[in-house]
Amino acid sequence: MTEAELRQHCHTVLPGHRQPTPAATFAAMAAWCDANDIAHDTYGEGALIEQFENKIASLLGFEAAVFCITGTMTQVTALRLACQDRGSSLVALHPTSHILRHERGNHALLEHFKGLMIGDPHRPWTVDDLRAVPDALGAVQLELPMREIGGQCPSWEELNEIKRHCREHNIHLHMDGARLWEAQAGFGQPLPAICDGYDSVYVSLYKGIGGLGGAMLAGSRPFVERARAWFHRQGGNIVHRTPYVVAAAMQFDARLAAMPRYFARTQWLYALLRDFPSIAVNPAQPQANMLHLHLPVSRERAIAIRNQVAEEHGIWLFSRASHAALPGHSVVEWYVGDQLLELPDDSVRHALSLLDQGMRGDQAGNDGCMRGP
Repeated sequence: MTEAELRQHCHTVLPGHRQPTPAATFAAMAAWCDANDIAHDTYGEGALIEQFENKIASLLGFEAAVFCITGTMTQVTALRLACQDRGSSLVALHPTSHILRHERGNHALLEHFKGLMIGDPHRPWTVDDLRAVPDALGAVQLELPMREIGGQCPSWEELNEIKRHCREHNIHLHMDGARLWEAQAGFGQPLPAICDGYDSVYVSLYKGIGGLGGAMLAGSRPFVERARAWFHRQGGNIVHRTPYVVAAAMQFDARLAAMPRYFARTQWLYALLRDFPSIAVNPAQPQANMLHLHLPVSRERAIAIRNQVAEEHGIWLFSRASHAALPGHSVVEWYVGDQLLELPDDSVRHALSLLDQGMRGDQAGNDGCMRGP
């Protein structure tokens, strides 16, 4: 079976939200549209999309927000405009930023701006990292939380120091807030307080929210209107945004309301993981409802254990596994969503026991055979 087929075969999936079928998703969207008398937008003009843009802007404490078809287009456009305003094409980026790791050099090849890596790749960068840059920066991108290092965030005090530095040095501060909704519970602060001091914020409509795709860019009204024009120039002016907006809007309030419960479940999970010392957790304490599990087996062996557990027990432990810095080690990500929230405590413990048993089998030199309790 393929990985997708193997996951579908499982009766229990640990990370993330439930994934309804396209038929179920489209049926729910149709019912919501019928109940709310939804009409299509036309090239971004229409009651639904305009109301949703205003809702996001108000929620984050900004004048305006605009829908964009992808986060990739959203962020490089925002940073391009920021650099134009500040007269410098240099943008400070963390080594693990999405722009550097996953966008195939679009910021450089399309001449949006020049990226400058700052900070340590294993922790959030600090205001001291920013002060150490001798060049005039046009913009700084700060991700909350930082997905590639387990959902880490700077402390509240450090975040405010970064905001103050950027304001005093006329540097545009942009947030990669793809998972901002997840960071709020960890900070314990209202969204406008987190966003205050940022000049622009990007949020995703599909990651934690569970929509079909799309993003929003929030900022001042003039900045947002310029971004809207640039999205058009880059081919983002699709005729109907309605499917993406509906898929997000119909569950948006419920998803946000659930974020504190996801975070509380993450705190519970950290306590449970103390019973499995072979599994190291990053960050050391929960900062959002996501975490990385560092496993004492190779990436290939981790995937083999996952697949064996899926085939024999119908439990899907994780999706992506990555190589770790140490040979013979690997890293997997858990997003704590509906699946882990609703799974009985004993079932979570059983799943972790199967993972631990598979790894212990490797360390003992046997064939890694796993048996239920």
